Amino acid sequence: MPRFRCHSCPFRGLELIRTPSGRLHHLEIWVPDYVAAKASLGWLFEELGYRVAGEWDHGGSWQGAGEYLVLEAGPDVAGPHTRRNAGLNHLAFQAGTPSNVEAITAAALDHGWMLMFGDKHPFAGGPGHHAAYLENADGFEVELVADVE
Repeated sequence: MPRFRCHSCPFRGLELIRTPSGRLHHLEIWVPDYVAAKASLGWLFEELGYRVAGEWDHGGSWQGAGEYLVLEAGPDVAGPHTRRNAGLNHLAFQAGTPSNVEAITAAALDHGWMLMFGDKHPFAGGPGHHAAYLENADGFEVELVADVE
């Protein structure tokens, strides 16, 4: 639990425990083409255990264990995604065992994903960090992180 010291209340100097409240509620990702994003990102979300919760004309949502993810296209989306500009660079997901990460990665290649840093795979993030770094045709990057064994 995060701890803090109260400096301006009657409990000044006491160490208090703060209950975490900043959990991710949802993440909305604007995409240039919903159909294409559903085929790549939506497929990957489902491989990772998310389930389709709803769809509308230009978007859809996937429910996780707590949070949910949204993919949406439409008239308010201006231009393509560029992960190297300010904003979201990539999403990182726990993806199970190293063998599970490799199985999802192999299947992802058949769903339009490209393996990044292939010459360093699966340790492109450093020694002991087993992960796959994938990029789809729209330039969205996803990191699949293996559980530490």
